Amino acid sequence: MNTATERTETKKTVLLSKKGMKELRKTIAQLEHDRLQLIRGLHELGKTTSHDDRLERVERLSRLEAVDNELAEKKQTLAAAKLIPSHSARLKVALGSVVEMIDQQGRMLRYTIVDSIEANPSDGRISIASPLGRNLIGKTVHDIVEWGSDLTKHQVRLVRIA
Repeated sequence: MNTATERTETKKTVLLSKKGMKELRKTIAQLEHDRLQLIRGLHELGKTTSHDDRLERVERLSRLEAVDNELAEKKQTLAAAKLIPSHSARLKVALGSVVEMIDQQGRMLRYTIVDSIEANPSDGRISIASPLGRNLIGKTVHDIVEWGSDLTKHQVRLVRIA
């Protein structure tokens, strides 16, 4: 990757919810802990000279490199992260909105609209780039939101925006 591309990527702001920011910090702390454990294990293995120990050392060095790479990526994301601005009594759906909808079977659905990096639909967070997320942006209470293909059309009614 060239330097110009790296500079462009580091300046891109990532908007995260409070929960997403907390999870990112927790992941970084866990990776730092894992890194220290691997380094300690490598120091212990450095004192031995058997063939099996040398193979174990190579494997741990590989794991350490993977942890270092992931840690650097997560720290870069955290450096570019900003909290989603909170807006009480929103009139239109935007990034950070919590929406409540009723589907065609009468079930209540509740989602927070987030950036792709922290999307987790099973935890109630959908990406702004997802089909539903894209179609929700700009909608107001009582709007009907549709998404999907001609074969599988989904439809919900927006009942609340927070």
